[in-house]
Amino acid sequence: MWLFIIIIIGIAGLLVWCLIRRQHSLKLRAHLMQEAIRNRDFTFRLPTDGLLPGERAMQQTLNQLGECIRQQVNQNEVESWESLTRVLTHEIMNAAAPITSISQTMLGRHDVKNSPLEPGIQAIYDTSRHLSDFVANYRKMTELERPVLADVNLFSLVDDVCKAYPHLSWEVNIPADIIVRADAGMLRQVLMNLAKNAVEAEAHTMVIEQVEQSATTQLLTLYIGNDGLPIPAENRQSLFVPFFTTKRGGSGIGLSLSRRMMIQQGGMLDLAETPLHGCRVGFLLSVSLG
Repeated sequence: MWLFIIIIIGIAGLLVWCLIRRQHSLKLRAHLMQEAIRNRDFTFRLPTDGLLPGERAMQQTLNQLGECIRQQVNQNEVESWESLTRVLTHEIMNAAAPITSISQTMLGRHDVKNSPLEPGIQAIYDTSRHLSDFVANYRKMTELERPVLADVNLFSLVDDVCKAYPHLSWEVNIPADIIVRADAGMLRQVLMNLAKNAVEAEAHTMVIEQVEQSATTQLLTLYIGNDGLPIPAENRQSLFVPFFTTKRGGSGIGLSLSRRMMIQQGGMLDLAETPLHGCRVGFLLSVSLG
């Protein structure tokens, strides 16, 4: 009788210990997710292995929630930059247009030609024209056409981009029959922008491969890396900010425009936290599955 009671107490104690340990584990998971969101790390994911069905469903929901928050934050950032760009381009063009017109008229006057005034007026004209051309590039940020989504064979599209840059060594590891739902023209332009940036960073090799992810997601994620010059740590946070560039003569529009193209298609373009496969720079491109 006493032995039976001892066994029951032992089993009850073990169950209580297991319950306390599991609750501690769940509390730790919640804390990690909270800290990740607080630090704006919306790519943070926790494994779902070893959980009870209800706990697994909850963890999957939290992982998906982090992805939804990330997409919404990036969408809001793009819309904010778009609004700012629209205002700035409007005001700058209004100011530059009369300067260009007046200086051009002055350069045509007989009393200005070959006079000491001509070099200064020419400099004003050239600067105003350059400013107008500069601003015109950023109008692309606010004048994108709405994407026309269709089923696209991703491998064929990537192969077309590879052929456009034959001097790069391409390592492509994606299924030949995978179909995504995207605007083929926009998606091709994004890939071309990434290849162009790689070439400008003195890259010789480009890597494109599918990233393993949960079977419940409706997005396909590609890792796109290259062995070009690494991105300095101080520039990583500003990489997708419109107007930001470290290149001489660069417009700072390529990556910000590429991200906006992907968001319009229900996808995303991010900088990978850690480059893989010998790459020095890596990006994560997400696109809807077909």
